[in-house]
Amino acid sequence: MLRLCLLAAHALRLAGAALLSPGSCAFEDSACGYEWDFAHLPWALHGEGHYISVDTSYEGEKAVLFSPDLYSEEWSCIRLIYQIATTSGTSSDHARLNLYLRQEGESFDRLMWSAKEPSDSWLIASLDLTNSTKKYKIVLEGEMGQDKSASIAIFEIKITPGYCIECDFEENHLCGFVNRWNPNVNWFVGGGNIRNSQSILPKDHTLNSELGHYMYVDSVYVKHFQEVAQLISPKTTAPMSGCLSFYYQLKQESSIVFTLYLRDTNGFYEEIWKTDSALSAGWELAEVDFSAPYPMEVVFEVAFNSAKGGYVALDDISFSPSYCSNQTGISFNPAEASCNFEEDLCNFYQDHKDGPGWSRVKVKRNVYRVGDHTTGFGYYLLANTKFTSQPGYIGRLYGPTLPGNLQFCLRFYYALYGFFKMSGTLTVYIFEENHVVQEKIWSVLDSPKGVWTQAEISFKKPMPCKVVFVSWCKSFWDCGLVALDDITLSLGSCQSADLLPPSPGKCTFEKDECMFTQKKRGRGIWHRRRGPTPTSYTGPKGDHTTGVGYYMYIEASDMVYGQRAYLISRSLRGVSGKQCLTFFYHMYGAGTGLLSVYLKKEGDDEEIPLWRRTGEQSISWLRALIEYESDRTYQIIFEAIRGVSIRSDMAIDDILFQAGPCLEVEEIQFSSGYPDSLNEIEY
Repeated sequence: MLRLCLLAAHALRLAGAALLSPGSCAFEDSACGYEWDFAHLPWALHGEGHYISVDTSYEGEKAVLFSPDLYSEEWSCIRLIYQIATTSGTSSDHARLNLYLRQEGESFDRLMWSAKEPSDSWLIASLDLTNSTKKYKIVLEGEMGQDKSASIAIFEIKITPGYCIECDFEENHLCGFVNRWNPNVNWFVGGGNIRNSQSILPKDHTLNSELGHYMYVDSVYVKHFQEVAQLISPKTTAPMSGCLSFYYQLKQESSIVFTLYLRDTNGFYEEIWKTDSALSAGWELAEVDFSAPYPMEVVFEVAFNSAKGGYVALDDISFSPSYCSNQTGISFNPAEASCNFEEDLCNFYQDHKDGPGWSRVKVKRNVYRVGDHTTGFGYYLLANTKFTSQPGYIGRLYGPTLPGNLQFCLRFYYALYGFFKMSGTLTVYIFEENHVVQEKIWSVLDSPKGVWTQAEISFKKPMPCKVVFVSWCKSFWDCGLVALDDITLSLGSCQSADLLPPSPGKCTFEKDECMFTQKKRGRGIWHRRRGPTPTSYTGPKGDHTTGVGYYMYIEASDMVYGQRAYLISRSLRGVSGKQCLTFFYHMYGAGTGLLSVYLKKEGDDEEIPLWRRTGEQSISWLRALIEYESDRTYQIIFEAIRGVSIRSDMAIDDILFQAGPCLEVEEIQFSSGYPDSLNEIEY
């Protein structure tokens, strides 16, 4: 199944004589303190081949391997050399290898990396691990999929201080740097016993020896004008900024262009350095200010014009969190351009010449008008209110100045009321600093009325700019209300953010039921649904996550009065200290019953009540906060009891488990009947 003869030879080369750092292992004669979970498939240590593996010779779905306790007070790089082997190329459910970080005090493991591509040889993954004072474990999980002859092998785990983009090219895995293959010109390993170039190449920089190694690219095989060779770094997996430095030698007989780029996950290139010399007598030091606030690759590119162009050699790539120049390196914080409007307008503002276009309002819990998106009973912005409606009315909300040449993802929630035609009633523009319109980047086309709907926009501009939200009343007869809330700005494109591993302990029900399962008793079950529920005057019109996504709910018309439905989490790891559970619930309908949350600890028959609501609460999604403790393995249970009529649909969405106490605390954990402020609206 595994082509292990060749791979074992590679593993032998990778195993150095030096002592391995904690958490590192070459699996030569032991597992170095790594243990496997006996509740799942066993891992087999192959000392003669220097690897550890799992296959489908045993019955089971997955195998789990976890490290001893580790500490990482400095930035570190995890390098994993692995192979996934399958015999079936048609299976949709391939074997997969996942790497998690299990931090002290957290009930959930954080997914750092995942791969499922099968290969005939070893592959390398590089993961940046930021410094932390918390103790942690590395958890490797092999999912075997449906292939009956799949296998997963791990040849080496190496944890080293420093950054994954750093490399001296002395090890065979080249720190995860890869050459982008070209039929004519490519980057090769130079030095050591390698003598395959017609150029006179230098000693390496690291050891200043012919036995040391470096990377080089030679023009001898160039056949076309502007032949290009690229050496690509591992992708950064954590935000970083500072000084990127490297040593290079260049011999140029005709034009050579040696350039350094940053490339994001969408394939966009940004030039950050280019050589200005035609010849270097020795190793030259290059330094460049470097910023990767989102996942990026560093690309070393050499372009030749002829076969007599010369060569470029590269060695000792390093990184420092301090900038090369004397600049302070104060980076832009995207939180400065985010706001939930609970306290004020944050850094957003209105031009007094435009008039008071947007009003900050609060709607108390009621069954007629939807409250804010943040909590269901907080503040949001409302434009085109009865005080400002007029023909041709325009309201502008200006954001703070954003730096140029950065990729941004803008997300916000909006809701529309009272328009006959929604198209163009809310628009987002990019303004230059002098308030000159540069570009319209988004406009509403259609939307469910009265539903908080998420919009997301990716943009990148070369010069500093501002985001401006514009509401528009076309005429007095078609002038409804525009609501705006929860504006968030993040670095990187929205598509890149969607590719990142999900937050541990978070469930939006967009793909499935996450860590929850049903406890079915009769017809009392939870349904996963999008859009409004079938029965009128009960249930939500859309989910809380995006307005058009999925949520879980009970369908009262399928149940009888007093019937229960249970949604139960998988067993969660107990930790010392307080934990915080956040979720959103929807209880709208004259016959609404009871919604409760329980904690069940391992070994106990009793379920501890944590939170309860009875009866109709609001037409809005409302936020619930629950603080609890459990030092033993435990489960969280959501129980819904059907009310007196079919207008008793109840829903939950956006569940989030977090370590530590809740930043806010609900005053009332258990309540019944209508809230005192029901149907009270204030502007």
